[in-house]
Amino acid sequence: MKGFIKFVGTAGARFVVARQLRRSGGVWYELNGVKLLMDPGPGSLVTVLKSRPKLNPVSLTALWLTHKHIDHSNDMNILIEAMTDGSKKQQGEVFAPSDCLDGEPVIMRYLREFPKRISILQENTTYSIGEKLQCRTSIRHDHQVETYGVHFLSPEGQISHMIDTAFFPDLLEDYKDADILILHVVRYKDKGDRARGILHLNLDNAREIIAAIRPRLTILTHFGMTMLQNKPWLLARQLSDEIGVEVKAASDGMTLKVEDYL
Repeated sequence: MKGFIKFVGTAGARFVVARQLRRSGGVWYELNGVKLLMDPGPGSLVTVLKSRPKLNPVSLTALWLTHKHIDHSNDMNILIEAMTDGSKKQQGEVFAPSDCLDGEPVIMRYLREFPKRISILQENTTYSIGEKLQCRTSIRHDHQVETYGVHFLSPEGQISHMIDTAFFPDLLEDYKDADILILHVVRYKDKGDRARGILHLNLDNAREIIAAIRPRLTILTHFGMTMLQNKPWLLARQLSDEIGVEVKAASDGMTLKVEDYL
């Protein structure tokens, strides 16, 4: 698999996003010529257009929503307009769970005719993105709304992106084949999170997941306030030393060359 992964933003949870202590622009994947922007949160379009080297939203093959929470979906509608060149071109695809379109939708109805196709995500389902990339959704995550992670598949290896979720053991089986694993680690410590309705991974969960899966590379991202206070780049280094595999903490604008690991 050839290409790169660019972390347009690494903010997670409401306080970091609302204060823009980290950007909330999502992740830009460029794999085998396919260009996909995942979870364009608040400010995503502006950040993408200011990126260096520049990222062009009109060139996107697809937009992907893992779930409807605002830190993941806020800029989805304007990115649909950007991807379709202000609706002048019916191009690009949209992938999203059903509750992003039904009930209290986050994708406006008038925009749904602009992309070439909208695909409804379901768990453990394989999708083709453009002509050169296949991916599979994860099992449904333990989160407040319908949420799926994603596995990008290739003969050279697998890139897996574990989106927001509380920890549960079945995650280890679902993500076991990850060669590059991207983990959303919002919380530093578990402070009775589940009882308080906080369904996110913490650092201890990340340690258990990495130790069980042992990917070639793990990237921590989507940091909440307590993770930022404890310096995620130092925490990643500690995990690397403890587990014996490479762990990095993403920073805004960080770019990873996929060929270095697959």
